[in-house]
Amino acid sequence: MTYATKALELAHHVAETQAEPVRRAAALVVTSLRAGGVVNAFGSGHSEAIAMEIAGRAGGLVPSNRLTPRDLVLYGGRPPNVLTPELERDPAVAHQIYALAPVEPQDVFVLVSSSGVNGAVVELATIVKDRGHPLVALTSVRHSSRMTSRHPSGRKLLDLADVVLDNGAPYGDSILDLPGGGGYGAVSTITSALLAQMVVTEAVAGLVALGETPPVYLSVNVTGGDEHNKALESRYAGRIRRGA
Repeated sequence: MTYATKALELAHHVAETQAEPVRRAAALVVTSLRAGGVVNAFGSGHSEAIAMEIAGRAGGLVPSNRLTPRDLVLYGGRPPNVLTPELERDPAVAHQIYALAPVEPQDVFVLVSSSGVNGAVVELATIVKDRGHPLVALTSVRHSSRMTSRHPSGRKLLDLADVVLDNGAPYGDSILDLPGGGGYGAVSTITSALLAQMVVTEAVAGLVALGETPPVYLSVNVTGGDEHNKALESRYAGRIRRGA
């Protein structure tokens, strides 16, 4: 079976089985936006690509922020050499990321991590819940369930979330087998991006159903896109940022 066939099968499975969690996650987003909140999406490593699907994306929500360990350099004045692969395992990083973000009590958070066990993401989830924010976790239940938490509490991302979105990725992420053992062909990015867009589009549809005009980005590569986007961004001055 080819990679495309297996990936599409998994995507269909995820779309069907996660429809109800997606609706609940979108409802949290709608409630936050109507209260003047924004969506804060966090991901490190490859999961940052999913945060990019949620924040600052054409066709997506303007009131959104992307949080990453890179914020320590972009907004916190730390030197670039602090950005090591081990950084996402340090719980202390989460406190710095949260403190640097323009967060308000009505904000909702979407934290993305397939393993859901590294110190930074679990600590950030703990902070988010301690501060009373709604929390959506986008993770692989199968992978996370086979992992030992790297957080001192022993908890995982999925243990802390109000809504868990399962990207369906297998343990190790790969969906094709190598003859001598092991696997290849990672799939979590595909299914996680699908879920992220399902939540965003469900939230937009929810706002429309309430008679509101959703604050949605146009592509900057269409006529009038820049003007449209800047006008909407001005409504959220001081609440959203668009770093590198």
